[in-house]
Amino acid sequence: MEASDGKEETPLSSALSRFQLSEDYGFLLPNPLTELPAPYGPWMEIARELPQLIASHRLRSRVHQMPQLSTRHLRGHEELYLAHLVLSFITMGYLWQEGEEGTVKVLPRQLAVPFWEVSQALGLPPILSHADFVLANWRRKDPSGNLDPIISLPGGESLRGFILVTFLVEKAAVPGIKAIPQAIRAIRQLDEETLHQALQGLATAIGAMGKALQRMHDYVDPAVFYAVIRIFLSGWKDNPAMPDGLVYEGVSEEPMAFSGGSAAQSTILHAFDELLGIRHSQESTAFLHRMRDYMPPPHRAFIEEIGRAPSLKQHVLCSGDERLRAAFNRCVTALADFRSCHIAIVTKYIAVAKAKAGRVAVGGWAGRPPAALEAKGTGGSHIFSFLKSVRDTTRDGLISA
Repeated sequence: MEASDGKEETPLSSALSRFQLSEDYGFLLPNPLTELPAPYGPWMEIARELPQLIASHRLRSRVHQMPQLSTRHLRGHEELYLAHLVLSFITMGYLWQEGEEGTVKVLPRQLAVPFWEVSQALGLPPILSHADFVLANWRRKDPSGNLDPIISLPGGESLRGFILVTFLVEKAAVPGIKAIPQAIRAIRQLDEETLHQALQGLATAIGAMGKALQRMHDYVDPAVFYAVIRIFLSGWKDNPAMPDGLVYEGVSEEPMAFSGGSAAQSTILHAFDELLGIRHSQESTAFLHRMRDYMPPPHRAFIEEIGRAPSLKQHVLCSGDERLRAAFNRCVTALADFRSCHIAIVTKYIAVAKAKAGRVAVGGWAGRPPAALEAKGTGGSHIFSFLKSVRDTTRDGLISA
């Protein structure tokens, strides 16, 4: 898992680096920074204490005492990503410190203005997204390779497990991400052998993602996820607990609405769908395309680039090559199986957990299950109908004999 240094640039690394993708880490930020420059000490101090500050109901008062800091000392996208991570976690804690019945209408200027500026610089929305929660939120805990989140929220070991299992899913996808430019190049060069190898690599990677996702059962307590963690991933769009959105003081007098963190904000499945020519329902497509606004712009551009490439499915159909058809169908089946696995996880962690729901205390923060999210995902979708729909339309992408 060590980052590569001093490698010669290959056509593959060049194709990936244009989109801020890594041959070793895919969409994950390689070796994220864990410290901001000295002027931003007040942000880091609060961020490191977030679970305790939220549990003791002191976070809002600490934010009100926070100095107004300029973002002009931030240099390069690594510092900007860490600043976005820190400010997004503080924002979610500030909003949901008192649960869904104690929300606020205004994000104070000393938090809202720098968060907006950093978001504008990165092309990300001013809210916690998958890019913050997972892609930029990992560090090596010790030389043996054990990992920890950089910033945390209430949820204890279950939150740590949720972040790091999702990290493992992203990491498992890397060979599949690398297979995409290989497959596109092979189609253009009519190189059926390389295309077959790329499709085999893609199917294997999707299978590995499913195995990584299954580890959620080992590391995340459903009751803690449902009653404690979920609310801190919730946004202020399509959320009855915050029907008017949120005013970012010093940015706009009108409230703005943004969706909460969602697995649909991960670029992986969007990219695989685009390559395999999977077409979802109009409603699901509209939601998925809205979730692309929560991805780093270079990652969005990667999906768009795949969409402009020659059609893989059409190439396989026209080739009449049975080996290619079988390899293509293995990829589609693996993707549908992964989505079935995701449905099983969501059933356990939302539907079953809801049936058993009660108040849960973790690290001093007593969470009550958020009523506003009973039928919805944190991104605002009607979660079960959405997940089943995209799984079924994935299966429809199979090429029949």
